Amino acid sequence: MNNNVEIDEGSGFCFGVTTAIKKAEEELAKGETLYCLGDIVHNGQECERLRKMGLVTITHKEFAGLRNVKVLLRAHGEPPQTYEMARRNHIEIIDATCPVVLRLQKRIKQEYDNTLSGKEKQIVIFGKNGHAEVLGLVGQTEGKAIVIESIGEVSKLDFSKDIRLYSQTTKSLDEFREIVAYIKEHISPEATFEYFDTICRQVANRMPNIRQFAAGHDLIFFVCGHKSSNGKILYHECRKVNPNSYQIDGPGEIDKKLTENARSIGICGATSTPKWLMEACKKEITGE
Repeated sequence: MNNNVEIDEGSGFCFGVTTAIKKAEEELAKGETLYCLGDIVHNGQECERLRKMGLVTITHKEFAGLRNVKVLLRAHGEPPQTYEMARRNHIEIIDATCPVVLRLQKRIKQEYDNTLSGKEKQIVIFGKNGHAEVLGLVGQTEGKAIVIESIGEVSKLDFSKDIRLYSQTTKSLDEFREIVAYIKEHISPEATFEYFDTICRQVANRMPNIRQFAAGHDLIFFVCGHKSSNGKILYHECRKVNPNSYQIDGPGEIDKKLTENARSIGICGATSTPKWLMEACKKEITGE
């Protein structure tokens, strides 16, 4: 039997996801049909739990065909077109956009509106192309913002033009700083560069915390849905400090052979990993 199986206190839903799920549960308790535009959280097991409660997950294409219903917008946020369509089709929006994302959307829209009345600027977003949050951010600029996914893509910017840099809220702070340093080095003296560190601290602070947690155990099970971009980043951090780290999406993926010689086992996860799922993984290991 393993001496010690510990669940990381700092892992689990971030504030934005917790709020979105609470709003969904409150609405579902009323017994009415509630639709959610996209997966409420990038975790299949939590989506399944809410589906059993009555939450109907829909695509943007399906959303366009709805009339006179209630639709929840998840923490990632949506572009302005979604709100316009809801108004036209008499759809009641339950808006669970994370306040950190909402603030960022407003800043980018303001920047874009200023650009229309003044000198041309490149609005740049460090983020994952096609990610729900990024689509909502790019939507504030009528699709004009440039998305860069990594330091390797910075060279595609025009350094003779003004640059305004923002970041998807769940990106790596270190990588953002590298990008800032590269632009500062290459920007033309005639152009201006301003950057806004819009990375959520609740997410960014998990990096050092998870490193510390992973280093303190013989074996790590990182519980996370395969779609979670935040999960990929955090799991990578675990692997860096503890090569004996394994990503699983639930108790069914635990390899019992791995646990045989591990005296100390750590269970942690992403901002999209529910606490109940980490608890289920712990039970699977301990046999309680």
